[in-house]
Amino acid sequence: MARHTFATTVTVSNGVPIETVSKLLGYTKLATTQIYAKEVERKVSEYMEKLKLILN
Repeated sequence: MARHTFATTVTVSNGVPIETVSKLLGYTKLATTQIYAKEVERKVSEYMEKLKLILN
């Protein structure tokens, strides 16, 4: 869980390049790290939908 939080909250969400995150986590394949980036994108979309409902 700490690894996941670090990848999504600390790094990807703050603009750290995905290649850097991959190396920090010790992954050899970039595709493994891209899972975290997709989750961040999903969360942003979810929050934008909630905001849209509030503003309408």
